[in-house]
Amino acid sequence: MKPAAFLGIIPARGGSKGVPRKNVRCLAGQPLIHYTLQAAGASRALARYVVSTEDEEIAAIARAQGCPVVLRPAHLAADDAPMVPVMVHALEECRRNGEGYDYAVLLQPTTPLRTAQDIDACAEMAAASGADAVVSVCKVPGHYHPDWQFIIRRERLELHNGAPIERIKPRRQALSETYTRNGAVYVVRTALLLDRRVLFGPQTLAYVMPERRSVNIDSETDFAFAEHLLSAKT
Repeated sequence: MKPAAFLGIIPARGGSKGVPRKNVRCLAGQPLIHYTLQAAGASRALARYVVSTEDEEIAAIARAQGCPVVLRPAHLAADDAPMVPVMVHALEECRRNGEGYDYAVLLQPTTPLRTAQDIDACAEMAAASGADAVVSVCKVPGHYHPDWQFIIRRERLELHNGAPIERIKPRRQALSETYTRNGAVYVVRTALLLDRRVLFGPQTLAYVMPERRSVNIDSETDFAFAEHLLSAKT
């Protein structure tokens, strides 16, 4: 049987609200996007990887690291542009060049501590299982657990899950383990992505990553924390 072919797609637009120009901002001595390009380049599973951008500075950084660039139209680089059309556009551009892939692998630059080994593990899970998708997740810390979250209604504190507040679980050890997407790796069948325009299918597997590698930069605080972790590694 022919091995599954994986295309890495690195979406990197020029604009950003939380951290201005974050994809090219210097993080521990390198542009933020460098770390994702480095991980994709070291991956054994990816047959090819591309950067999707409308920004010339980002395109220049990608090309300097040997990564091909797919220039996306302006409407796919707007603040409210969803990710799936960006991935579809990149896949269709590759198809025009005669390239076909079984899986698309979304690698967002905002998770710079994700490794090539994380990418390969997700790809291997998808290929071995035949799953529709594999999504990287990390465990939700106890203080963020859904059963410990509140809403405020008419100045009164209530549990978000609807249970009476006096029945809140008092100990972290009593909470079930829950997980959240960390944004590091999404592997999805290209047929599912193109036909149904979704990143998740009925058979979606989880790849659990440690909290340390799951930093997802969406604010200045996230940026500072990622810089601290990366600097500590050098």
